[in-house]
Amino acid sequence: MNAVTFISPVLEEIKLVEERMRKQADEAHPDLRAALEHLLAAGGKRVRPTISLLVGNMLNAPLEKLVTLGAAVELLHTATLVHDDLIDGSLLRRGMATLNARWSPPATVLTGDFLFARAAITAAETDHLALMKLFSETLATIVNGELTQMFTSRGLINRENYYKRIYAKTASLFEMTARAAAMVSPVNDAVIESMRDFGFQIGMAFQIVDDILDFNGDQNAVGKPLGSDLLNGLVTLPAIYYAEANPDDPDILSLPQGGWTNNENMTRLVDNIRASNSTKKAMLEADQHIDRALTILSSMEACAERDALENLAKYIVDRKV
Repeated sequence: MNAVTFISPVLEEIKLVEERMRKQADEAHPDLRAALEHLLAAGGKRVRPTISLLVGNMLNAPLEKLVTLGAAVELLHTATLVHDDLIDGSLLRRGMATLNARWSPPATVLTGDFLFARAAITAAETDHLALMKLFSETLATIVNGELTQMFTSRGLINRENYYKRIYAKTASLFEMTARAAAMVSPVNDAVIESMRDFGFQIGMAFQIVDDILDFNGDQNAVGKPLGSDLLNGLVTLPAIYYAEANPDDPDILSLPQGGWTNNENMTRLVDNIRASNSTKKAMLEADQHIDRALTILSSMEACAERDALENLAKYIVDRKV
């Protein structure tokens, strides 16, 4: 499914979001302005601000608050990508050089810090105290999740750990985005909770699909070697399914003892996972999350924005990169 099918109703509003993002560096150091322009030029589907705009428009929220929220969310997301690329040593993202490929590590870290700060300031411009608290809590969840992944998740084959990790890494921001858009709308708590759940469901599906693509995606399009998560010691859902079906596989048994540091063994394990039905099983879980999201939307009044949100949910499991 083409992304145009869900972006079309808010295409002009997305331009306003990007304009608001650019303004965050108007009074900053020239190199910071250049960095932000470089990050915006890298593109992306703008899925998160699109969610805020579609949910908010569906629920009759003020456009100005939605644009502000969308800019804050995308600034936060962009900041996490800057730091993630540095931590992972990634030199390319979406086919363009990452900041850390162009700048020193200290300059890259400071740029990410600047974006985090501007995201918080932009969120505050919604003049909604509960939203600001939610925004801050989500940032803390993301950072805590990254630290947990770094220190306690390497080589760990555990479903509960995996679900908590992908919630912190990805789903928490989707959840916050949809919930916050409802919070600035003239709706009751039940609708806000429904939108929170919608964001959670599509966020979980989004990361599961990302983890599937790490095994069977187009390497050039994904921008990193296939199986890179395992090569970094991160056991994702396809690998968990494989481990459950093949508990005596020597490469699986080696993971908790640091076997993921053996490149030859992990390459073999990646090939075995690719040859199994583990990615199909993982995709069934992603589909279940999307089905729950679509059920939530079915309770909403029919409108163009609801249709677009349904298309966005379907796009998440249909995407190839």
